[in-house]
Amino acid sequence: MAALSVRFRDVAAAEDALADAFAQALARWPQSGVPASPEAWLLTVAKNHRRQGARHRTMASSPRVLGALEQALVELSEQPSERGDLRLRLLLVCAHPAIDETVRTPLMLQVVLGLDAARIARAFLVTPAAMSQRLVRAKQKIRDAGIPFDEPEPAERAGRMAAVYEAIYAAFAVDHDAAEVEPGVGSLAEEALFLARVLTELSPNEPEALGLYALLRFSHARRAAGTAADGSFVPLAEQDVSRWDRAAILDADAVLLRAAAFRVPGPFQLEAAIQSAHCQRLFSEHTPWNAIELLYATLNASWPTVASAVAHAAVLVELGRQGEASALLARVDSARVAEYAPYWVVVSHACRRSGDLTGARDAMTKAIALTRSPRLRNFLEATAPEDR
Repeated sequence: MAALSVRFRDVAAAEDALADAFAQALARWPQSGVPASPEAWLLTVAKNHRRQGARHRTMASSPRVLGALEQALVELSEQPSERGDLRLRLLLVCAHPAIDETVRTPLMLQVVLGLDAARIARAFLVTPAAMSQRLVRAKQKIRDAGIPFDEPEPAERAGRMAAVYEAIYAAFAVDHDAAEVEPGVGSLAEEALFLARVLTELSPNEPEALGLYALLRFSHARRAAGTAADGSFVPLAEQDVSRWDRAAILDADAVLLRAAAFRVPGPFQLEAAIQSAHCQRLFSEHTPWNAIELLYATLNASWPTVASAVAHAAVLVELGRQGEASALLARVDSARVAEYAPYWVVVSHACRRSGDLTGARDAMTKAIALTRSPRLRNFLEATAPEDR
């Protein structure tokens, strides 16, 4: 897909051509056998589809022509590093500033990972028709605006790589809500984790790529422990560490150390360091809350977000510093947290620790009303301050 998109400079045309090649393979290979270089065969047929329109079937069926074209493409199909470079270029195209940022993540999931629009739509809680329209418009934008498929200049590449990281992280994060709101939805977390690992292979000297992969690896390593046997939600502090994936945590720590060796800190590396600290409970039987608080303070000093500010406040409450937590929460733009459930959960905890049970109940009521996940909503209702 990446090779054809770069060749055609038209994502939609590449999809059509590849679909035709797959259809022909399904029809021909059972009778004629799988070619020596299947990827080269598919690339050849797809390119013929694009180049010669209705006559591509005749060309593809000619052993002489097919053999000549396959020879020209076989090097590409057998060089993973070359294919990887093309995949990265396609990711950077999807992250072009001309593409609406709300559709960048779905676009990457479809054209780079091959997920269908219906599955992406379920994850992002929109109708399949609406998601299909967004994706079609984005592909038309790539074609009509003449967005280049070449490697961007260094200054522009940095910005686009940041968008790629954010998109992969968003795909990982949205999976949690989607799977709970609509049971049976396939895991995007696995796809996002795979794509993050691919980035570490394509960009081994980019510390934020390493940091992103480590962050997702830490989080995914604990995922099984987040759900009890009866399907109920288990908060991180109460999870059974024996259910954590020890090997995955050790792997993530090693990747994070590689990133830190570059001495170029970034938000994903700091987020990964925070998750690494949480995972230390597996080895030391306690959570280093002071270290986590320092990491959040560092993160928010240079790369502030609403989510990290709220998480920082939660850690301050855990440390018994609810006055500082309340002050931090008060500085957050009220318009940006009006419908952000985690904010109200932390406000409730801070109020409860301060003895303000009325404030705690009011805040938790808001949090429950804003929570879409049934199991998380059940957990909040069970832990809400009782009326007196």
